[in-house]
Amino acid sequence: MEEKLLNNKKNGMGVLLALIASFIVAIAMIVYGAIQMDAHRYLPGVPLFVVGMVWACLGWIFFCGLKVLKPQEALVLTLFGKYIGTLKGEGFYFVNPFCTGVNPAANTKLSQSGDVDGGSSNALLNAALKSSGAQVTAGGDGMGKKISLKVMTLSNSRQKINDCLGNPVEISIAVMWRVVDTAKAVFNVDNYKEYLSLQCDSAVRNIVRIYPYDVAPGVDTTGDGQADEGSLRGSSETVAQRIRDEIQAKVQEAGIEVLEARITYLAYAPEIAAVMLQRQQASAIIDARKMIVDGAVGMVEMALTRLSEGGMVELDEERKAAMVSNLLVVLCGNKDAQPIVNSGSLY
Repeated sequence: MEEKLLNNKKNGMGVLLALIASFIVAIAMIVYGAIQMDAHRYLPGVPLFVVGMVWACLGWIFFCGLKVLKPQEALVLTLFGKYIGTLKGEGFYFVNPFCTGVNPAANTKLSQSGDVDGGSSNALLNAALKSSGAQVTAGGDGMGKKISLKVMTLSNSRQKINDCLGNPVEISIAVMWRVVDTAKAVFNVDNYKEYLSLQCDSAVRNIVRIYPYDVAPGVDTTGDGQADEGSLRGSSETVAQRIRDEIQAKVQEAGIEVLEARITYLAYAPEIAAVMLQRQQASAIIDARKMIVDGAVGMVEMALTRLSEGGMVELDEERKAAMVSNLLVVLCGNKDAQPIVNSGSLY
C-alpha cells in the first residue's frame, strides 16, 4: 500500500463561503416562491420554492466534506471502501463529502504521550455528556480519525525476563516513535499502536536473553564466537540500540519510524534481589581485601629493602619472617593495632 497525498484539496474556505452564499440564495428562493404562490403565480413560484427547499434540506451534506487539520496531523480518506488519499499538513480542506476518515487506533489508549492526557479529557467529556443525558459515541472523523505525525513516547510496563545466565531481571523501556507512512499504518496492520507495543515487548525479550545482568566470564553477547564484557548494566547504550534496531525491523511494514529506545528501569527480580546484593557485597569485599593485601606486601617489601640498604638492622631469615608477619597483621587488620613494646634486647 503506497501513500497518496492530496495536495490540491486545500480550498475549504472558498467552498465554505460558497455554501453559505448558496444557503442564503436558497432561503431567498423559498421566500420569493412562497410570495409568488400566495399571489397565485404558480409557474415561477412553485419551481423556486421546490428548488430552495431541496437545497435547504440536502445542501448540508457538502459541509461534511470540510476538513480542518492542525500542524503534524494527517487524515486517511476512503470512498466506499477504496483508499483515495491522505490529507497531510495544517489547512482547511474540502473533499468528497462521502469520504470517511480511517484510523483503527483512534480509540486505543496506551501508556504513552498523546494518549494519557487525551484519554483523561475524553473521559471527563464523556462523563459530562452522560450526566446531561446526551448520547456518547466514539470519536468521529473530526477528532478521533486523525493520525498524529508528532514524535510519541511509548513507555511499556516492566517485564520479568531471564538473562543469559537464567537470572530473572525486571526491565522497562521508553521508545520514541512517529508515523511516517499513514497508508501502511492504517491498512497494513490492524492497529498500529498495539502492534508497536507488542513488538517492543518481543524485542526486549529477545535482546535481554543475550546479555547477563553483570559482566560474566565466558559469555558471548555479540555473536562473534568470543567472550566479551557485555552486560545489561554496563552496556546499556548498546543494549538500547540493539532493541531499537530490532523494533524498527519489525514495524517497517507498519509505516512507523523508531527514533530512539532507552532503558528506563533495570533491576534484579525481587525474589533474588537480596541474594544478588549479598553476592555483590561479597565480591566488593574480596576486591577490597585483594587491594589491601597487594598494598601491604608492597609496603613490607619496601620496608625490608630500606632497612637492608641503610644497614640499620641486620635480620636473619627467622626475624625477617616474624617482621613480615607482624607488618601484614598490622596493615591488613580491620582494627587499629595495639603494639607491645619490648624494652629489652632484641636477641
